[in-house]
Amino acid sequence: MQEFFMDYGLWLLIGLLVIIGLVFLLSGKDKAQDAPQDIAPTPPAQTPPAALVEPTPAPPVAAPVEPVAAPIAPIAPIATAPEPAPEPMPVSPAATAAPEADDDLLRLKGVGPKLKTLLIELGVTRFAQIAAWTDTDLAAIDAKLGNFKGRPVRDQWIDQAKYLAAGDIAGFEAKYGKL
Repeated sequence: MQEFFMDYGLWLLIGLLVIIGLVFLLSGKDKAQDAPQDIAPTPPAQTPPAALVEPTPAPPVAAPVEPVAAPIAPIAPIATAPEPAPEPMPVSPAATAAPEADDDLLRLKGVGPKLKTLLIELGVTRFAQIAAWTDTDLAAIDAKLGNFKGRPVRDQWIDQAKYLAAGDIAGFEAKYGKL
């Protein structure tokens, strides 16, 4: 018998704990289901017939006293400063040309669908725009990228965009890999 418990004792203990856990869980469900049924609305109190009720005398009513106070001057509305309009994104002269069609920004290495959407919201839709960025433009865009901060420099977007804006696919693929 001792050998049996040595071999299977751990499994028996685990099985016993599982059974206790199931009983505990099932007993908790029964109580939770019974609880709303135990609470019944209380019946309205029985009002005695009018003939049996004794009239109670009404308490004396005092005349309202008018408070004497100095007249209150109206409060002037608080002047709030108008919210400043969002600062427009600086656009370099090379990017001000009328775009024929938006470029596929997903071709840039390091730009995914979410980042593409964010760039479009910031007004960046062409490789020529990115290729013409100066250091101040890059810093301004980088500050607005949120979780993607640092990606333009790390992934060398300006250099990639120069190749793609010029149509130099071979040069791009030689330096950054297959499109």
